[in-house]
Amino acid sequence: MNVQIDYPAKLESVLARPIPDGPLVIDLFAGCGGLSLGFEARGFRTLGFEMDPECAATYRSQLSGDCITTRLTTTSELPETEVLIGGPPCQPFSVGGDQRGENDDRNGLPAFAAAVARLRPRIFLFENVRGVMYRNRDYFDSFLQGLRQLGYVVDARLLNAVDYGVPQNRERVIAVGHSGGFRFPAKHSRRVTAGEALGSLATANPPEAKYLTPSMDAYVKRYEVASKCIRPRDLDMARPARTLTCRNLAGATGDMQRIATQDGRRRRLTEREAARLQSFPDWFSFSGGETSRFNQIGNAVPPLFAYELAGAVNDYLELDDEGRTRIRESSGGRQAVLPLA
Repeated sequence: MNVQIDYPAKLESVLARPIPDGPLVIDLFAGCGGLSLGFEARGFRTLGFEMDPECAATYRSQLSGDCITTRLTTTSELPETEVLIGGPPCQPFSVGGDQRGENDDRNGLPAFAAAVARLRPRIFLFENVRGVMYRNRDYFDSFLQGLRQLGYVVDARLLNAVDYGVPQNRERVIAVGHSGGFRFPAKHSRRVTAGEALGSLATANPPEAKYLTPSMDAYVKRYEVASKCIRPRDLDMARPARTLTCRNLAGATGDMQRIATQDGRRRRLTEREAARLQSFPDWFSFSGGETSRFNQIGNAVPPLFAYELAGAVNDYLELDDEGRTRIRESSGGRQAVLPLA
């Protein structure tokens, strides 16, 4: 039988406001800093690069590292680093973004590859949506092969943040370039539920809450029938949440994240509830207007997931050449490939 955990306290402990003093990590397409927060909690210093000024403002106000507000290109000037990370925009590869891939002006993969080619970090890591495995699979495979031609072992895996302490089913492709010996973090033995994450927030009726009208309830019901939902889309407190996105947080859609209240009404998630489900500690606040704040949350890499990835990066950096060779030989020198489903 699983014992309930104090999830907010865990986040406060693991992701306490850090004062990092380790190697510098450059975070491209940094967003509001979810990925960097996990790395800072592991002791890395960070420097973010992000074009959205409100995201960059959040980063600067909440993290120890600075964030440069700029639009990244293949010729952007970047400082030297041993560790390069990032989350190139997902819209070119997401189902909701029409999957235009390399033909989408928002495609950040060329800028990331150019940074790898110039900086030659000891290790690089980036995150993107599962959609890279669909219509644009050939382009993504070609992109990874180009990184391998730079001399890196490049492993790409589909990981689910729910397996790493995040109370949310959130599948993302994680690609890592290294010289041999990198190991992805081990899965946790239990999953955290939405109820554990939200605690008393889930039963409260906060003044800022937005309740669904009867017509909205009817619209949602039609959506559930049309999309053949196995169970209602209300947040199930006994399970991890569905994937949080900009669309189902900031927009009043049929797929919106919502809570069924004790008085029979339904309401949308508050900003703090959404942040909890993304594993942001309660001390972390977001800059900008309401829509921007929800978009920052929905787009972020969950910091607790990032913390686990950062631990694997740290373990890799601590390997000596003999250790890397031993691990590479034990795996037959194979590179991980993306699963087809």
